[in-house]
Amino acid sequence: MAGIDTHIPTNRRRFLLSSGAAVAGAGAAWALPNRRSSSGAPSTAHAQPLTRTSPAGPGGRRAAPFGATTLDTTARLVGSGGYRRITSGPGWPLVVRGELASAASGRQDRRTALACFLQFTDLHVADVQSPLRTEYLRVGSPGSWQTQEALSVAGAVSLVEQANAVRKGPHTGRPPAFVMSTGDNIDNHSMVELEWFLTLMSGGRITPNTGDPTSYEGVQNSGLALYWNPDSSLRDQDKKRGMPPIPGYLEAAMRPVVSPGLRLPWYSTPGNHDDLPGGCLAPQDPVLTEYITGARKLFSVPDADVAALRKALDSGDDPKCTVLKDILRHNASRARTVTADERRRMFTPHEYLQAHLNPAFAGAGPAGHGYTDNHLDGDRMYYSFTIAEGVIGISIDTTYRSGHFEGSLGTEQLRWLEQTLAAHSSRHYDEDGRLVRNTGADDAHIMVFSHHHSPSMTRRPDAARSEETRHDGEEVIALLSRFPNVVAWINGHSHINHITPHAHPTAARSFWEVNTASHVDYPQHARIIELVDNHDGTLSLFTTLIESAAPHHTDFGDLSSVGLASLYRELSYNAPGLAAGLTDGVHEKMAGTAADRNTELLVRRA
Repeated sequence: MAGIDTHIPTNRRRFLLSSGAAVAGAGAAWALPNRRSSSGAPSTAHAQPLTRTSPAGPGGRRAAPFGATTLDTTARLVGSGGYRRITSGPGWPLVVRGELASAASGRQDRRTALACFLQFTDLHVADVQSPLRTEYLRVGSPGSWQTQEALSVAGAVSLVEQANAVRKGPHTGRPPAFVMSTGDNIDNHSMVELEWFLTLMSGGRITPNTGDPTSYEGVQNSGLALYWNPDSSLRDQDKKRGMPPIPGYLEAAMRPVVSPGLRLPWYSTPGNHDDLPGGCLAPQDPVLTEYITGARKLFSVPDADVAALRKALDSGDDPKCTVLKDILRHNASRARTVTADERRRMFTPHEYLQAHLNPAFAGAGPAGHGYTDNHLDGDRMYYSFTIAEGVIGISIDTTYRSGHFEGSLGTEQLRWLEQTLAAHSSRHYDEDGRLVRNTGADDAHIMVFSHHHSPSMTRRPDAARSEETRHDGEEVIALLSRFPNVVAWINGHSHINHITPHAHPTAARSFWEVNTASHVDYPQHARIIELVDNHDGTLSLFTTLIESAAPHHTDFGDLSSVGLASLYRELSYNAPGLAAGLTDGVHEKMAGTAADRNTELLVRRA
């Protein structure tokens, strides 16, 4: 992506939330419980705000921004020092981007709404007490572990509440039809996290605690200065930089939370953290499989081991997890005793699909959330679906199942993608640029969804599918550009808001890539996406960022689920080095420039 540094160190894209684990052996019995329950300077213009709503929501206060978008207001840091508070700031403007098609005057009066939906991405719902989490990577890299991570469930529930509060798209007035979650829905690839995620989206009670049901057994009450110990007076490294003590924080973080569930249908796209332990480790390793459910956990290791593990994870060239297993073995005497918990065990791709198909998690539908019983044959995690009349969505699986943080497509899936694109295109171009007509095709505008964005897709062997050649992001771009009906490729993974025009000399073959930041890290965004026909030979794709429903104002004495969701946001804004960087643009790349946030993206109509 031109102009954007897409490298994110170990503490983000590659080994996000310092986790690690392994998939349980294939064929292990399991069932989730049944329940009832940039060329050219873009021009700018302000958009009309959403109609505000202010439902009370379960268990807490609500501020005026509830139901609004970042066109109306955004969270802003105020004050100075090592810990800064959040307040409501002005919204961000709408930026019109005409790199792929000119913005003709009067289009606002001509346009017709085609589609409206929401995108979630990179929720990273996390079991923060898992024995295989490697928080000790924080040595020498404070951002390798997040102070807010214990609140991922409360924060995600608040995002669900906000999605339910969005009654209509700000540019079309059309109610959102569904939510698409573009991967890294969970963090450690464990059964308990998968159940939490599915309950979050479909509705029900979640107790974000594992191990001892009565006490927390993770790093935040370890007494080690390496971590923020919110309930103690220890002068840990985070308190020294200004983080507050918050008595009762850990007890509150483990309390049950009730998710209302999405009131609209939702679809699921897999990410590397959904498919792989830690998002990058090889699955089915017996040592790691035993360790993840066991009664020992490392809270610290020698600096040399930290350096060795960080090197192995950053390179991705240790598929058998040799370095990590060596660290666990020769540091066994340093491990602390924790409560074993079988719920932490890893799942197979087959079990992941079965869980989505479980009627207990049907929620507002559709059944399977994109997957059907047919996907169990071969454990395929890609599908197409109807977004709206005349608009088709295609969800692809970009993960390396043998273990790697990067992405790719296998030849079989790439051919399926080409066939699916052709089925909805009366004309396209072959690899040599020759026009191909298909009079029997059902013409539709097409949007493609994946977890990985194009720069993070590479070619490397996948031992889990060794018979297949792998294909990188450039090959996917080349394929999509052969089909003029493709409007956009929408994804996550980078934890950055960034929008890229993929221009082609034949203008109709151009499309947009929309990359959205995560909900676990600053700036904790999701998107409303709207498609309109301008009836002048162009389409407009509107991308409007939203925050969670949690009030911007935080109160350290409010440890309700709503108060915790507000704190989740504020802590993420105060990540080491980030609060200061926000004032001088150092971290603008994560939130994106104005042209990566609230936009109108023009593209030629096929």
